[in-house]
Amino acid sequence: MDTGEIENSDLLTGKIVTKLEDSNNIRNVAKEPPDGGFRAYSIVIGSFLTNGLLFGVINSYSVIYTVLKKQLHDENVPNADSKAALVGSLTLSMTFLLSPVSGVLTGLLGLRLTAVLGGTVATAGLVITSFVVHNVEALYFTYGVMYGIGASLAYTPSLAILGHYFKKYLGRVNGFVTIGSSIFTVIMPPVMKYTIDNYGLEWMFRMLAVITFGIALCGLLFKPIPVVIIEKPPQETNTFKTIMKTIVNVQIWKNRQYRLWAISMPVALFGYFVPYVHIENFIQENFKNSTSNLPLQCIAATSGLGRLMFGFLADRDGVDRILLQQISFYVIGLLTIVLPFVKSFELLLVICLGIGLFDGGFISLIGPIAFEFCGSAYAAQAIGCMLGLSAVPVSIGPPVAGRLFEVYKSYTLPFVLAGVSPLVGATLMFMIRFRSRSRHVKEANATNGHALPTPDVESTPSLRPNGFGQQTSL
Repeated sequence: MDTGEIENSDLLTGKIVTKLEDSNNIRNVAKEPPDGGFRAYSIVIGSFLTNGLLFGVINSYSVIYTVLKKQLHDENVPNADSKAALVGSLTLSMTFLLSPVSGVLTGLLGLRLTAVLGGTVATAGLVITSFVVHNVEALYFTYGVMYGIGASLAYTPSLAILGHYFKKYLGRVNGFVTIGSSIFTVIMPPVMKYTIDNYGLEWMFRMLAVITFGIALCGLLFKPIPVVIIEKPPQETNTFKTIMKTIVNVQIWKNRQYRLWAISMPVALFGYFVPYVHIENFIQENFKNSTSNLPLQCIAATSGLGRLMFGFLADRDGVDRILLQQISFYVIGLLTIVLPFVKSFELLLVICLGIGLFDGGFISLIGPIAFEFCGSAYAAQAIGCMLGLSAVPVSIGPPVAGRLFEVYKSYTLPFVLAGVSPLVGATLMFMIRFRSRSRHVKEANATNGHALPTPDVESTPSLRPNGFGQQTSL
């Protein structure tokens, strides 16, 4: 088969543009996800470690929160509880807020370079944080913003790369990858607490910086399967508008099901991070002789199990992934509301185990749902935009909970409000199911019910996820 000639090569980025003389042969050139192989499994391990290292740190913020809050109280800083909570919530907020930017950068730079850049920025943020631990305003930027930016740049590629190598087993692979955060969330709190107790908060952040650099190393594995692109002869010089259309595809927003999902998720996630930030302080206030970081470890442990279970279910034919996510949010909401009324520490641990199980469920479904609605070519931006919309509610939840605790000296109202938001978000998702049924009635012979079928990226370079009609080998 004549594959034409290489028109342009960028040795710095590894981007190659290939033209085909015979477009009839394109189907023989494009590769389906292999669903296995050494490179595919090495990428799964890299994504697993990336998720684990990133969210092991983010989810264990309650350890830092209790130390930082005490430090601020000792220094007579006003609103110490909400300020300490804001540092951690900014991290998750930036991780979500910049996910659309991460999706765009994967188009410009490639999945590999974007992930490496993210790991490097996150590491730099932690190193600088270790020198400014007594300045809460500086922590907003170094830990909240810088680490969050790095986490965002690394997180989106770690999920998007999976769709390039897996199709049949995408759900269970997503479940395995996201279980990394659960395992590391079990491991990190005692390690962080031991480091703080023996070496101080400064050296704890330096220890985190060392292990976070592993994210950049994992990013080197994220090389997509090469895809041959048909380039049509240029009709006109690229304008700013056409360039922006190439980088930021608006196709995902033409999908009603995706729009409804992207609106429902931020509502559901308003209270998501509240237990992760405040659970340790809640234990110290209500169960003084108990191990304060054990509930967080329980959430993390069963979250890993939930990711595997729901990932396996998501791969089965005929399974409604949105319904599974709704069930997850309903259970999380109800258990979070019950949490502050529990008087037995053992029962509280059981509730935390339940929260963790369904927490893992809804997380493991994010990737498969994005791929189902938008296809592999749009998945990175679909995930990124949804997480970007979730940034504000996620960042507001923990500081609001901290402020309510300062005012009422109780965690009852903060946890109840945190539990209501998943219930509302899950209820809004019924609109997706209604739209889906309506579409099936109107378009019985359409594309298997997918609201936005995967575009033919080989023959439509303007819809390609890697930008400007180029193949990114990074």
